[in-house]
Order: sequence, then C-alpha cells, then structure tokens
Amino acid sequence: MASRRNLAASIGGWSAQHRKTAVFGWLLFVVLAVVIGGMSGTDKITDAERGVGESGRAARIIDDAGISEPAGEMILVRSDKLVAQDAKFRAAVEDVINRVNATQIKDKGPATQHMRSPYAGQGGISSDKHSALIQFDMAGDSEKAVDNIQPVLDAVAAARGAHPDVAIEQFGDASGDKWFKDTIAKDFTRAEWTAVPLALGILLVAFGAVVAALLPVALALTAFIAAGGLLALSSHLMPVGDNAQSVMLLIGLAVGVDYCMFYLRREREERAKGRDPETALRIAAATSGRSVLISGITVIVAMAGMLLSGLSEFESMASATILVVLTAVLGSLTVLPALLSMLGDKVDFGKIPGLAKMRRPTGGSKVWGKILGVVLTRPRATAVLAGGLLIALTIPVVGMKTAQLPLDKELPTDLSIVQTYQHIEKAFPGGPAPAQVVVKTKNPDDPKLAAAWDDFRRAAVASGKMHEPIEVERQGTTNIFKISVPLAGGGLDKTSNDALATLRDKVVPETLNKVDNVQDAPVTGNTAGNKDFNDKLGAARLPIFAFVLGFAFLLMLVSFRSIAIAATAIVLNLLSVGAAYGVMTLVFQHGYGDFLIGTDAPGAVVSWIPMFLFVILFGLSMDYHVFVVSRIREAYDKGMNTKEAVSHGIRTTAGVVTSAATIMVAVFAVFGTLSMQSMKQFGVGLAVAVLLDATIIRGLLLPAVMSLLGDHNWYLPRWLNWLPQMDHGDEAVDVPAPAGEPVPAYASANGYPAPGYEPVYPGTGYDESVSSSRRIPRPPAG
Repeated sequence: MASRRNLAASIGGWSAQHRKTAVFGWLLFVVLAVVIGGMSGTDKITDAERGVGESGRAARIIDDAGISEPAGEMILVRSDKLVAQDAKFRAAVEDVINRVNATQIKDKGPATQHMRSPYAGQGGISSDKHSALIQFDMAGDSEKAVDNIQPVLDAVAAARGAHPDVAIEQFGDASGDKWFKDTIAKDFTRAEWTAVPLALGILLVAFGAVVAALLPVALALTAFIAAGGLLALSSHLMPVGDNAQSVMLLIGLAVGVDYCMFYLRREREERAKGRDPETALRIAAATSGRSVLISGITVIVAMAGMLLSGLSEFESMASATILVVLTAVLGSLTVLPALLSMLGDKVDFGKIPGLAKMRRPTGGSKVWGKILGVVLTRPRATAVLAGGLLIALTIPVVGMKTAQLPLDKELPTDLSIVQTYQHIEKAFPGGPAPAQVVVKTKNPDDPKLAAAWDDFRRAAVASGKMHEPIEVERQGTTNIFKISVPLAGGGLDKTSNDALATLRDKVVPETLNKVDNVQDAPVTGNTAGNKDFNDKLGAARLPIFAFVLGFAFLLMLVSFRSIAIAATAIVLNLLSVGAAYGVMTLVFQHGYGDFLIGTDAPGAVVSWIPMFLFVILFGLSMDYHVFVVSRIREAYDKGMNTKEAVSHGIRTTAGVVTSAATIMVAVFAVFGTLSMQSMKQFGVGLAVAVLLDATIIRGLLLPAVMSLLGDHNWYLPRWLNWLPQMDHGDEAVDVPAPAGEPVPAYASANGYPAPGYEPVYPGTGYDESVSSSRRIPRPPAG
C-alpha cells in the first residue's frame, strides 16, 4: 500500500494553530529579506559574463586586462542642400566640436575625450558628401556616463539652434542609455503599477468584498518585495540582468494572486456549505493548498530548465522567477491560513452591493454547466473541434522567423532616437554599431604591428563587405588593441551576418592570425554578439525542452498516480504553447492585427522569446491543470465516476480559474502596451496562451478528453504502485457533516457516496442515473 502524504494540510494546520507566529514570522521574513538584500547590494551581469562564443571571449580579454571601455558617442551633421565642404556646413561641425569639448563634469573636469573630427579622414564624410559624423568618448567611468551626458546634450542642442541650415543629431552609449532610462524605465514603471490596480479591480468583481480582494494582492506584493531582497543576495552567486525585476513582478503578481485565490475560494466554498471555520480552513489547506504546492513546484522545475541555457540573462530571469514563485508558495501555505483563521468570516468585510450577491461559490458556474452539458454529451466532436482549432493556430509556427531586432525594429519608428539611428545607418552603413576586433598581443610595441593593421584594413575594404572608417586604437598601456570595422547591411540582417562571417573566417585568419605577435583576435560587437547568442540559444533548446517536459511528466505522474493524466497534461500544455506561438507569428511576422496593439509588425519574433515563453507558459499552465484535475480526482476518489467527477470539477473550479485567468491576461496585456517590441511580444504571447488555456483547453478539451478516456484516466501500471499516495481531497482531515445543512447529494456524512445515490447534475444535461446508479462506495485510490 502506498503511503499517504499531504504536506500542505500539515503546514496549514500548524499555521492556523499558531496564527501570530505565522503572521509575524512572515512580516519579519519580508523585512529581513529587504534589509539584508539592500545591505548586500546587487551584482549586475557584466559584458564578460553576458557574452558567449567568440564575442564572449573578446569581452573576457577586455575584462581580464582591467580595461574600462568608455561610452562612445556620435553626432551626425547632415543637410539635403549643403555638402560637407561648404562653409556653413563646416562652421556647424566645428562649432559642435568646440561646444562639446568645452563641456565639464561638475568638479571633475572635461566631460568628453578622444574627439575625432570628420575632416581628419578615414570615412568621416558620407559618400554623398551631405553628412559628417563626429565621434568621441565620454570621460570617466562608463557606468556613470549616463549621469554625465546632460551637459553634452545641452551643448548639442545649443549648436542645433545656432545652425538652422543643417540637422544635428546625437546617438551613442550614454545618450541612448539616458533615453532608455528616462523613457523606457518610466514605461515599465507605468505598466507594472497599472497591473496592480487592474488585478485588484478584477478581484473585487470576483469576491465582491474589499478584504477578500485585498488579500491576494497584499500576499503577491509582499512575496515580490521579499523575493527582491533574496534576489539581491543570490546575485553574488548569479549576477542579475536588467530584465529580472520586471519579469519577477510580472510572474510574482500572477502566481501570487492565483495561489491566494485558489485557497480563499475553497475556504469560502466550504463555509458556504455550512462547515465551521476551522474545518473549512483545514479542507482548503488539504485541497487547494496541495494544488498550490504542486503548481509552485512545477513552475520552479520548469524555470530551472533555463539554467541549462548557458546564457546569463536567461539564468538571471530564471533565478528571479524561481525565487518569487518559491516565496509566493511559502506565503500561501503559511501566512495565508493564519490570516484566514484570524479573519474568519470577516474576510467578506466590505461587501460591494450587487457584486456580493453574484458570488455563489457552492453552486458552480451556470454558464460552464451549460457548456459542459454539450461537451460531456458530445465529447468526441468537442475534442475534434477544440483540438482542431488549437492545431490550426499552431500551423503558422512552421514558418516562424526569429531574430534579434535592430533598434529601428525594436522601438516605434516615430521616436527621435530611432530616426537618428536610421539617419546614421543610411549615411554610414554599420556606423552606429561597427564590429570590433579585440587583438591581444605579446608585445604591443612591436613595429611589425603597423604593417599588420595596414594589411587588415586593405583586406577588409577589398572584401566589399566592410568599409571605412576602420580605426585601430590601443587600449591604454595594455597589450590589447581594438579595431573598429563598420559592416555592410543594417547590423542584424543577412548582409551584416555575411560580412561578419567574412571578417571572422577570412579577413582575420589571413591577416592578424598570421602575425606571430598576435595571441588572439576574436570579433565582437552587436552583430557578432547577436550571432553568438542565437547559436548558443539554438544549442540549448533541445536539453531545455527535454528537461522541462521530462520533469513535468514525472511530477504529474507522482502527483496523480496516472500515466494518462501526466501525458494529457504535457500534450495540452504543448497545444497552448504552440497556439500562442502561432498567434505571435501571425501578428508580429505577418502583421495580422498588429494595429490592435499599436505596432507595425517587425517581420520576425524576437529570438529569445519562444524559448522563454515555453518555459514560463509550461509552468503557469500547470497552475490551472493541477487545480482543476485535483478537484476532479477529489470527486472521483469520493465515488463519482469519471464523467460525474469531470462535471463537478470543472463547474466548481470554473469561477476561480476564470477570475485568475482574467487577472493574468490583464497583467500580461499591460506589458503588451510597452514601447519595446520584445516586451509587446512577451506580453501578447503570455496573454494569448493563458486565455486559450483557461477557455479552450480547460473548459472544452480537457473535459472532452477525460470523458473519452473514462477510467483509463486513472491507469497506473502495477510496477509503479510504489509511488507515494497523495491526498487530493479532505481525506487527511476529520470532516464532519456541515452544521445545519443537508449532506451534499453525492456523499454520506463521512464524505463518501451515499448508498443508492443516483446523481443528476443540473445545467449539464447529463443524467448519471442512466449509466451509474447504485454504485458501491469507493474508498480513495491506493
């Protein structure tokens, strides 16, 4: 006989008995996590840690040499009428240079260094002579350049006003970072804090009471805050990327609210049946608490798959997600039962007239009852139609194109920073983001190096895929040189990638690598970095897919002791992910409906999104699957046959699943309104997948498939009987009959089917008395 376990029930019982300890312990945990995390500081991912492949090798050479690369800036002076040699044009260029050279960092000296005039040769003037490119570096620490760029921006603005006959535009590391900091950061902040009141509003509708609505949001936010402190601590082992905090809030709010809703809805349902507060809470801990535990473990295991990618940004987002989900699960299992025990029926305080009357947790969903009547009567037709729709949505994935988007595709084209980038790219192809060859030498003073630079320059230009200005610069007093090489093309297109291949496979090997003094000469830059990133990501796909699918299957197998349930979970989740991919392909690659989210289709899906979405969606989809199937299994264990259990499980969970999905879709859709194309795709992909998962899959396909499988749903080979037996219902607690209420029709006072019971499910159109009357009570499986 398999052993029986219900860890969630044990934790919930302890919390309810030690309410003050649980609540104050949680608050102390949150405060300590924040304080200690703040004191420890956060380690950010460096370029050396971020890089992979050849570009990563170049970054490590720079890092090992202790070189602090300055923030580079470019100022484009252009005119449709004047050419670079005209007096007015030249005067504007010289004025810009003088004004920029005169800028100062308060109490620290000049703000700029290494000024390169376009008239000094080496390609500073465009081929049509109507544009000139001024290049310089910001002085001081490149990390602080964004804080020191404002005087330079002011000087350029003043020059722009003094020379109306020409256009003067600035683009670079520091000015670009400042634009992102001022614009995109505010964009993110607005979206993040729009999601919170949105979630609260939906919860008010779902529960019809202020306190009940505030609890899930409060739990989710405190879990996010605590996880932020833990992330700062863990960053000293695994540095944090720029997107980690945003992803952590997005996922933390979604799962934190979901987990609390699952728990709270079941507790309210049991109270509505007439259970006393203590019993209702114990049942909620044993049922929904267990679902929360399994769901959380599934999300954590799925996200752990990203640790196999070998990409520091992915590892950072994975660790952030794991921490916030782990914290949300901990809060749901400990402080939530304690709070519910303290509040009792006061959790319904602040009832909203009209909404409170709409909440009937024990009656099930009438809408879903009618839908289920059709599904359970015609399960084969439903499975074919619902499955066919999802497969049809998945078909466009066959032609999906993935790419790292250049700036003018990543951001709306009407933004000034994008227009400046396009102008520089048009006048000086490859100018905004040239390739860089990092040359490590044995003796930097060897006179033969000058000949090597000349040979390299001639070979690069002769290839027809690279052009001037090709600049060679020694990095301080080190033995490292950096060669800047503008590539043909737009930076991330086929032309640029072909140019990169020529540079790496032909030009460098036939010139620099033949010099005895050169130890290494890897190529880096935006084009190279993106190429290496995509290659690494492609190699990581198979192990990540295998890890996530394998562990999800094993977890479902252990949780439900059923081969069919585990396999069904995998297939249904793959369908939801595939359909989301298909919708993304239609919208962002082919442009169908792109105007609805305020964008122009860039013609491709951002390369990192499909893999990251797969992992997140696989974890989040299991939330609903575990919650719904646990309720079905609970009813089955109490004596219902499969169709009865499916009907009961879907109807009783439909309300909370619908509310939870609405919150998730709303939160993710907010991120679809951001300016950055990658965040739009991320938000839309998540929103579409969750919407399909909560409706087509959980409402139609799951009950149809389980109905068709019948008792085969619960098949477990004898050789797997050693698997632990986990409670799915209230078996782990002593459950008396509800006081003052009739025992539910299908059960006797001990929770098992009453002898001779002939169940009929109102609203489903399904009369079980025809096929399963007078069944013998069945004890729980195992």
